[in-house]
Amino acid sequence: MKNKIFYFIFISTTVLLGLAFLFLLFSLIYEIKAEGYQFSIDPGQLFFVIKLSVFTATLSSIIAILVAIPVSFLLARHQFPGKVFLDTLFDMTIVVSPIAIGAMLLIFFNTFIGRMMDNYFKFVFEVKGIILAQFFVIIGYAIRFMKASFESVDKEYQDIARTLGANSFHTFSRIVLPLSKKGIVTTFLLVWARAIGEFGATVTVAGATTMKTETLPVAIFLSFERADITSAISFIFILIIISLTVIIIIKKVFQFHRVI
Repeated sequence: MKNKIFYFIFISTTVLLGLAFLFLLFSLIYEIKAEGYQFSIDPGQLFFVIKLSVFTATLSSIIAILVAIPVSFLLARHQFPGKVFLDTLFDMTIVVSPIAIGAMLLIFFNTFIGRMMDNYFKFVFEVKGIILAQFFVIIGYAIRFMKASFESVDKEYQDIARTLGANSFHTFSRIVLPLSKKGIVTTFLLVWARAIGEFGATVTVAGATTMKTETLPVAIFLSFERADITSAISFIFILIIISLTVIIIIKKVFQFHRVI
């Protein structure tokens, strides 16, 4: 009897959550029928939005991975003063609201050093600002996933390589990185999917300007602001398709079921 109650609770909770997500999708379909949906997005605008979203998400994710690899390896394999503080500090971007991160970046650009950087590189209300905002939103995730990937590599392989005369660089590049390849690729796809759906920090730093800083989430926001529901739904479906495609690739190709 207790086993039946146990499985009933778990199965019913899973079914209810699945239904909740299906209702969200069905609500979009219902709205399409109610509005007499007609695809009204200008092809040029659509191409620009998708191109900018893919470009910024890809570049910010590449930068995040390049930064996360040395940081996460250091956190995973070494003990040093302030490690716990740094590990907690890097988690800040995971728990703090993206709009707060964007506001912090804007405040920084109002300081003396920030104004000098912005005058030279032009971040605020520019495409570079989108990339910067996305980077700070996803870097915490990149470090966390990469740290787990490095920790899953048996340290014994490194020790054996060192006893055979390999230095730290060769051990890392020839042993640790190849064994962590699947984790690196999976981390990139996960943070890329997070970056392409990022809105709060992006709109705070780069603004929401049509055909300039208009990523997919910004396009959804601007469409709702104009009360253009059909365009908003179109952009929502595109964002869902892209995000789900990335998740399916991760699950099918890299078989990361136990992590995501």
